[in-house]
Amino acid sequence: MAKYGFTGAKPTQSSSANTGVFGVNDVVELLGKGKFKRQDFNMQYLVIAGGGSGAGSGAGGGGGGAGGYRNSYASETSGGNSSTETPLKIPFDTSVTVTVGAGGASGANTANRGNDSVLHTVTSIAGGAGYRAGLPADVEDGGSGGGSTDGSGTQGLGTTGQGTDGGFSNANQPGGGGGGGAVNAGSNGNNKSGGGGGNGAASSITGSSVTRAGGGGGGASPDATVGFGGAGGGAGGGGAGGNNQTSYGGAGTGNTGSGGGGSGGNTAYGGNGGSGIVILRWATADATIGATRTGLTDGGVQTDGSDSYIVFTAGTGTVSFS
Repeated sequence: MAKYGFTGAKPTQSSSANTGVFGVNDVVELLGKGKFKRQDFNMQYLVIAGGGSGAGSGAGGGGGGAGGYRNSYASETSGGNSSTETPLKIPFDTSVTVTVGAGGASGANTANRGNDSVLHTVTSIAGGAGYRAGLPADVEDGGSGGGSTDGSGTQGLGTTGQGTDGGFSNANQPGGGGGGGAVNAGSNGNNKSGGGGGNGAASSITGSSVTRAGGGGGGASPDATVGFGGAGGGAGGGGAGGNNQTSYGGAGTGNTGSGGGGSGGNTAYGGNGGSGIVILRWATADATIGATRTGLTDGGVQTDGSDSYIVFTAGTGTVSFS
């Protein structure tokens, strides 16, 4: 039996610590017995950025786009119906950065993108704002794009592998286009009615299926009459569009990364975007001591079968595993 470079008594070896000088065969032997300290382990994740706000405008406001949606759990899809990503290799006893992106805030004459969410080397891009005249270039682009306003034909573009595009705003005195969701693009605003927000994606990373990252609905044209109105937000928490000239857009649901709804007209604001979320899941046996966190808000380490998971809902900080 190998003594790993020692001439006296053989030292104790375990999955958390090893002592000695090891050859290749020694390492193979100890790995087979579960007594060699591993350098890293697989981490599955769902990382969603903050959603963009809906637009306030002199015409029907465009809905905000959902935050970027990146998923490596099981065989579930990532944003834009892309393939499941590869789980991260997380090193033991090393601080890993986590940021939960806030949603974009709306204003009287403005709309804002959300904020990125980050896990180690994975970044989900903020949702695009609903478009209105005078916004900085490309503010409507994002993880998912914001909807168009004013019949301008300028809708936000989503990011490949993270989300979808916003909807157009068509015709004279049109309703706003819907914001893009994780799965479906925003619908176009037609005549005086807003377009619906795109649907979000469902994940069972916590053991139960939850849909997140819906796009915000487009607002109605300010001179909309009976039969015309703002559109609903996409499944997964998208805010609804405003129904008339003084109707505010609905806010995206918190911790879903959903977009806010566009306003109904001249004096109303669009809805704020929903904050993002970061969820981690790993085999409990891989990190038996657990997770040490700083600067983050979470609900504690939970279990689902043979796995553990943790849900981060706010903050910027670090997490390490032992």
